[in-house]
Amino acid sequence: MTHTLSSFHMLRFFFFISLMCLVRSDTDETCPLFTRLSFPRAVVGTGLSVRLMLYSRRNLTCAQIINSTVLGNLNMTKKTTFIVHGFRPTGSPPVWMEELVEGLLSVEDMNVIVVDWNRGATTVIYSHASSKSKKVATVLKEFIDQMLDKGASLDNIYMIGVSLGAHIAGFVGKKYNGKLGRITGLDPAGPLFSEKLPEDRLYHSDAQFVDVIHSDIDALGYRGPLGNIDFYPNGGLDQPGCPKTIFGGLQYFKCDHQRSVYLYLSSLRENCSITAYPCDSYRDYRNGKCVDCSISQNMSCPHLGYYADDWKDYIRAQDPPMAKAFFDTAEENPFCIYHYFVDIITWNKNIRRGSITIKLRDKAGITTESKINHEPATFQKYQQVSLLARFNQDLDKVAAISLVFSTGSIIGPKYKLRILRMKLRSLAHPERPQLCRYDLVLLENIETVFQPILCPQLKM
Repeated sequence: MTHTLSSFHMLRFFFFISLMCLVRSDTDETCPLFTRLSFPRAVVGTGLSVRLMLYSRRNLTCAQIINSTVLGNLNMTKKTTFIVHGFRPTGSPPVWMEELVEGLLSVEDMNVIVVDWNRGATTVIYSHASSKSKKVATVLKEFIDQMLDKGASLDNIYMIGVSLGAHIAGFVGKKYNGKLGRITGLDPAGPLFSEKLPEDRLYHSDAQFVDVIHSDIDALGYRGPLGNIDFYPNGGLDQPGCPKTIFGGLQYFKCDHQRSVYLYLSSLRENCSITAYPCDSYRDYRNGKCVDCSISQNMSCPHLGYYADDWKDYIRAQDPPMAKAFFDTAEENPFCIYHYFVDIITWNKNIRRGSITIKLRDKAGITTESKINHEPATFQKYQQVSLLARFNQDLDKVAAISLVFSTGSIIGPKYKLRILRMKLRSLAHPERPQLCRYDLVLLENIETVFQPILCPQLKM
């Protein structure tokens, strides 16, 4: 019996030591880490606690905990970027947080403050997390007030809010009457906010410039425009590379929603700059009606992500100061798509309707393909049809082109498309020579390969 009790006490002792190891306080951390909670904690729910974690080029990988009474090494003369996450139903840290901090510090010497409100965001009941959003904004205002007292400027404050965090950023902006420098909303949360008035969600007047990326408007994201410029990748709906069915597991639910963050991250890398096209609708963009910004704005098209504020002055001068912009992406990192126009003049006696698949190849044998099949194109005799082709790769020198014409009909006669002239021109690099080919006959569903020639230079 004594031996049994002794074993029991030893077991309790080891259990106590294990618990102590698990619940180390923040002050014991050599490098403070983002709060990590377990799924059982999400089931029970968590009370709100906000930690501010400061990163800079001096401490790129090791955060410094700061608050409204301890500002640490915060440099008041530099830009300060706040990263505000959203709902955390499992309690785990955001997988993209470290990469976002490093990316921001790679492009500019600034203060980066991670707003860790995982205690509060961790719950399986979404409404419990969303109800805490204004309280988080109040904590951030108290901190920013101290920054201002120490000489910081509202112009230099930039807030990046993800999902529910986007609305938190908006609430902070409202507290300063829209004088914050900038807010970026990454797929702002839609549930419980879609019917809210501007004072209860992110709005374009919450900062001097508000840009928003909508990547999941049919589920977790907000559908309508919220910012000065609202970007809709792939129309804001299903993102390429994300699972299309529930068999994709957890990714099926969160991939589209998270894509906004990864698209923003791509803007921090040197190998990809995503161009977007202001337009009334995704359909008009796909039909090539809104891809030449220089005609109406006398400037280049806006870029997604970190450098979107290059359009700040133009947008703010509009009435209302709002615009929507559309673009397509590749399935995976770095997501860039390269746009070309394919101009086709046909000489068929009868009207032909169908789609075109175009493939480009360079001298090294690298190929890239674009299927222009979102809706049938109408080819009429001696009338030019301009089709917007989107390629995953940008080939500097095109050595060969192939075309396939299809009506989409499985049964019935096979048609011919007689082309008087085909012209290929790059939108990303308008200075490149335009490529032409004359007198082609495409047999339906048969690939026709040819070498292009330089289009003649027209002298004015």
